[in-house]
Amino acid sequence: MRFSAASTAERLLPGAVASWLRPLLQRVDAVLFAADERGASGRASFAAFVIRVVSAAIALVSQVFMARWMGGFDYGVFVLVWTVMIMVGDNSCFGFQTSIIRFIPEYRQRGEAGDLRGVIRAAQRFVLVTSLLVAAAGLAGVWLVSDLVESYYVLPFYLGLACVPLIALSMLFEGMARANGWSVAALAPGYILRPLLILAMMAGAVVLDYPPTAQVAIVCAIVASLLTVLCQLVVIVPPIAAEVRDVPPRFHLRHWTAVSLPIFLVDGFFYLHTNADLLMVGWFMDPEDVAVYFATLKLLALVHFVYFAIKAGVSQRYAQYAHGADRERLAGFARETVAWTFWPSLAMAALMLAVGKPLLGLFGEGFDAGYPLLFPLLAGVVARSFVGPAESLLTMSGHQKLCAAVFGATFAVNLALNLALIPVWGLWGAAFSTAIALIVETVLLALAVYRRLGIVMIVPFGGANRKEVLS
Repeated sequence: MRFSAASTAERLLPGAVASWLRPLLQRVDAVLFAADERGASGRASFAAFVIRVVSAAIALVSQVFMARWMGGFDYGVFVLVWTVMIMVGDNSCFGFQTSIIRFIPEYRQRGEAGDLRGVIRAAQRFVLVTSLLVAAAGLAGVWLVSDLVESYYVLPFYLGLACVPLIALSMLFEGMARANGWSVAALAPGYILRPLLILAMMAGAVVLDYPPTAQVAIVCAIVASLLTVLCQLVVIVPPIAAEVRDVPPRFHLRHWTAVSLPIFLVDGFFYLHTNADLLMVGWFMDPEDVAVYFATLKLLALVHFVYFAIKAGVSQRYAQYAHGADRERLAGFARETVAWTFWPSLAMAALMLAVGKPLLGLFGEGFDAGYPLLFPLLAGVVARSFVGPAESLLTMSGHQKLCAAVFGATFAVNLALNLALIPVWGLWGAAFSTAIALIVETVLLALAVYRRLGIVMIVPFGGANRKEVLS
């Protein structure tokens, strides 16, 4: 018998309460417990949402302990270096970590098993080679500019570059799991296992009387990243490879690269855009200011994870619908994902404004100075939720070049604002720059989706497609 939230409520709750909740619970049943593909996407998004909630709680607790152990200065150095390594590691995949989400369901839908095996094998080898080359180039780059940066950043960056290949492979394995709709296997290693391992190893280092410095924290992150990748290699890769084990692989590296490189630009501009404020704060201000701003961003992530959870759950379905024949089905599903993103984001933003100040106080003395920054930052995140995972819709439907142009323009706006406002207004300049850039991103993505796909994704109540707008 299929589970139903509405029928369960009728059995367990008083009649009046169950009747009042019935419309809402029936919508929950339609999204989460339907036996069709819509229900599968809803369950995937819900699983991703739960993982991101747990991940956000783990990240908050771990960052509180790290900040208290290390102090503002070393904590600021660590979070800046670790943020850069995540960015570099993800971009070392050169788009394959995202394009694989499109290729696997596309080849499976067409019954092209040889192409499927080829892309699975080629992606792993490609990412391993490119990430090692990027790490080597990074080492040379740090050596060349070591006289131009503060000395306390040099050794942590040297150490951090060891994580680049590990992060790149982890991102690829996450993409492979997402392509199969395995939300838990995709997100749990990177968002739950790795931060728990970093926290446990840092706690062990403190117990063993190692100095709680940025260098020690990065060594803990390296070991945690290695263990996470090994876990993914055991859990994710064998089931995917078993599907096409006896099929001769076919390779189309030129085609795969041609599709992946624009996605690389999308991801690269996205990471630069989303981290431009933190990077510019690190450039213009002291590590203590970086620590306060990063702690504030950790609370912001508790709201932004709604968007990431929906994106993780629906990207594979976008690819399937976009490469099928039913465009109306794609439009209807895309409009639903807008509502899935907006309303939880709005609720989480209100919650963060209510509890943000005491949560920042947990990081240590002086961290609650970041609370006022939540107001412009949260306004930007809520505005961004108006279009849901619109960039995934563009990428999965073959419009990755346009998506790259949108993020390139948004990054340029963000960078220009940060360069102009941080020297004048400090952390306030970074917060307002990010909020304005998020609004610009929202408008550009909405226009891009409408012009290329005829879908209106900016209305939180669901929107309409072009035919409905013109009629």
